[in-house]
Amino acid sequence: MKVLVSGGGTGGHIYPAISIVRYIKEKYPDSEFLYIGTEKGLESKLVPNQHIPFKTIEIQGFYRSLTLKNFKTVYLFLTSIKQAKQYIKEFQPDIVIGTGGYVCGSVVYAASKLNIPTIIHEQNSVAGMTNKFLSKYVDKVGICFTDASEYFPKEKVALVGNPRAQEVMMVDKKEVLEEYGLDSDKPTIVVFGGSRGAQTINNAVKEALPLFEGKPYQVLYASGTIYFDEFDEKKALINELDNVAVVPYIDNMIEVLTNVEALVGRAGATSMAEITALGLPSILVPSPNVTDDHQTKNAKSLVDKNAALMIKDSDLTGQLLVEQIDKLMLDDEYRQTMAKASKAEGIPDAMDRLYSLIQELT
Repeated sequence: MKVLVSGGGTGGHIYPAISIVRYIKEKYPDSEFLYIGTEKGLESKLVPNQHIPFKTIEIQGFYRSLTLKNFKTVYLFLTSIKQAKQYIKEFQPDIVIGTGGYVCGSVVYAASKLNIPTIIHEQNSVAGMTNKFLSKYVDKVGICFTDASEYFPKEKVALVGNPRAQEVMMVDKKEVLEEYGLDSDKPTIVVFGGSRGAQTINNAVKEALPLFEGKPYQVLYASGTIYFDEFDEKKALINELDNVAVVPYIDNMIEVLTNVEALVGRAGATSMAEITALGLPSILVPSPNVTDDHQTKNAKSLVDKNAALMIKDSDLTGQLLVEQIDKLMLDDEYRQTMAKASKAEGIPDAMDRLYSLIQELT
């Protein structure tokens, strides 16, 4: 089988695509893959590291205001379709899968015009502009939240979940926290603001550091590389705290999530899929800088089921962060109840479901 995948911009679009490749490669080792992304996007770093053949096209998003820059957007879209068609004809895929981002707009549209079977995967509860456009042309639309179905033709929609959910279920527990100078036998909460970090969460953690002293739990914080230097002035305090570790990035996030009791973070689609598959209680701080405030809607889907707590980004302080973490980590019964509710919202066989769509079309 030859599979072409495309998705870019953020980790939420890229990680599901990588998970798809891993799953099919494990199931059918002789399969061939091609990933089409952009040179400037995060995918240009993440995908080659997975040894997946990678090609690029140039494209940019539409500006919502009236601007001459949108003429360039249209020009790049048209030329990128031509480039994508060339890649597709050379590779001759059996199926093309788009996981979101502007780049997959050109690639999946080009594939549909070449009569190649196509699937798009929408990770969020509110559909992105690219996927709404592509839904008119593709054969199937895989969704993770039932609320997203309203944006697509009903006959094309299938609730599949996020491929990352099934991937985290395959990871065994091990003493991974020692890598960060922490104790694997001590209850631990991981805090992070997404692949790039988050300024609001970063500020709150800096304020909270002295308040973590003496707590019977551990905190592992991934600041994001662009914010890590802000902790230079806090190094002495961090070194004194034997229950706190601050790192710029967590490369083995799946392994870490498998070995912690709870999480604080944004409400991006990938994080939501991972924490519900594992049944992790969470404190969600939705990003206010996303289209249609979709992270708040993502978070509410768990909060309404008592599977998570939520703090508005504008309300977050160090004091409030510690209060909410204490609420989770100092009450085992409360945390276990929330864990059970989180697990009930997960789709642990997401990749199996998505692969069934692939088989249906190929």
